[in-house]
Amino acid sequence: MPEVTERLAARVRRDFPDTASADDLIRRLGDLTDSERIQSAVVLWAPGDVAKFSDSIALAAIDWRDVLVRGGLADDGWPARLDEELGSSET
Repeated sequence: MPEVTERLAARVRRDFPDTASADDLIRRLGDLTDSERIQSAVVLWAPGDVAKFSDSIALAAIDWRDVLVRGGLADDGWPARLDEELGSSET
């Protein structure tokens, strides 16, 4: 089963503070893909909005590239934006 990185899980918990809801959303991200980039684009598009989150999950099943555009992670600078939004991936 694909996983969600700790930094992305922390962002989901911050954006969706209801613990049960956040855990379900994290599970749904893991079920979607193992790509942190795509998972993050879903979260960045829908800060705190479960309907937008669900819409992006559905869109990713059709064309994940559209989700990257929505989440602002389609351009070459996406790794820096991801670090900016989630914190550095380096430990």
